[in-house]
Amino acid sequence: DPATLSGDKIIFGATVSLLDENDKPIKYQIVGQTEADANKGRISYSSPLARALIGKQVGDEIEVTVPSGEKFYLVDKIEFI
Repeated sequence: DPATLSGDKIIFGATVSLLDENDKPIKYQIVGQTEADANKGRISYSSPLARALIGKQVGDEIEVTVPSGEKFYLVDKIEFI
């Protein structure tokens, strides 16, 4: 049960609140490939964004390369819900 997990690092199953470079909030849950649906806020653990997030902590900044260029995010909150 993910709700029983706690910790300060992002792992599989975590729900992560991010701020983009414009301070716009965005939230994703890291899930398996078959459960992934970015439109519903669920990203695969093998996606570039999830790979960049795993192991990070609140306050960490990450940079991700996507087809449209570089994206920068700040880890704002980590939850297990």
